[in-house]
Amino acid sequence: MSKTTTRGVVMDMTMLSCLLVLLFFPTLSYSYAPRTPSRLNRFSNTANVTSNYLTKQQLWLSQTLDHFSPYDHRKFQQRYYEFLDYFQFPDGPIFLVICGEYSCNGIKNDYIVVLAKKFGAAVVSLEHRYYGKSSPFKSLATENLRYFSSKQALFDLAVFRHYYQDSLNSKLNRTKTENPWFVFGVSYPGALSAWFRLKFPHLTCGSLASSAVVLAVYNYTEFDQQVGESAGAESKAALQETTQLIEQKLATNAKALKKSFNAAELQIDGDLYFLADAAALSFQYGNPDKVCKPLVEAKKAGEDLVDAYAKFVKETFGDSVQSYDQKHLKSTAVSDDDSDRLWWFQVCTEVAYFQVAPSNDSVRSSKVDTRYHLDLCKNVFGDGVFPDVTATNIYYGGT
Repeated sequence: MSKTTTRGVVMDMTMLSCLLVLLFFPTLSYSYAPRTPSRLNRFSNTANVTSNYLTKQQLWLSQTLDHFSPYDHRKFQQRYYEFLDYFQFPDGPIFLVICGEYSCNGIKNDYIVVLAKKFGAAVVSLEHRYYGKSSPFKSLATENLRYFSSKQALFDLAVFRHYYQDSLNSKLNRTKTENPWFVFGVSYPGALSAWFRLKFPHLTCGSLASSAVVLAVYNYTEFDQQVGESAGAESKAALQETTQLIEQKLATNAKALKKSFNAAELQIDGDLYFLADAAALSFQYGNPDKVCKPLVEAKKAGEDLVDAYAKFVKETFGDSVQSYDQKHLKSTAVSDDDSDRLWWFQVCTEVAYFQVAPSNDSVRSSKVDTRYHLDLCKNVFGDGVFPDVTATNIYYGGT
């Protein structure tokens, strides 16, 4: 068999492998909304443990700042990683793991690496522009965020894909050869994975878009409804009663209430949004008993539900609720490990996912409404900043 024929067989087998991966790891996109990184890390005890990474060696790409301007030729340094231990040179597939709304600190030792070993794949991962160490500017002032969007991020991935393929070809002393590429993403990166396949089908043989938030939603009432359904009747009733008691105390003695939740610094009452999120996160990440058990037990014992909930919230968030503090969100300082302002900008300009209370039978407070979110966007980023959900869905083919 000639080298050309052998290479063709390898490519065909790799394409088949891509299809098999799609079959065994289907897209999941229901009842989910991405969270800001600081909130996510509270539910992950392994966020920055070195042993959970196969590599943390940083590599850098000179990336185009504005992919949509023929006149702006500015560049910025974008961080990426590579892991080649299982790569079958020279024709093995390349798995591109998309990093999202957080600092990308390396290639994690997870199921993607298991697949890489099985299929002889290289694993590469690109940090999302503006997050982590890939910030084009030294300030996150609103005017500097004009190049910060999912659309620009997709072109970053396309540029990186060409750059890495060309670099690999150069190392192997070959030209015009394409390895099969497959992209992976979860949540917002899951949406990027699906959108990348949609917008650049010639650059990838497939994508895994897990829990992919591919449809931008203005008022995401279903999130609260799912919490209620998952809680069950007894726990849901306890959560709803707790919410009512908190609203009453907020009206009569807001200062004492906030202090009981270690949230005295929150000047805007609506920023107590985090109280609803505390319960929702427990359901979203598979730990409903953490909130349900103490509330149900307190209710049966006739104890103070607000005190029981405050204890749970403090155990969940510790002493810091700054990711909900609009004063904190106004900070324009660039930080490797604080991405709250950045994700809120994406919420306020592209995808919304305003997790508001439904009109009936809500678990979260009705004060967490559309007006609260729009006021936050204006207060934090200035006039004229609001999510154009319709434009986002038209661009990506949503309905």
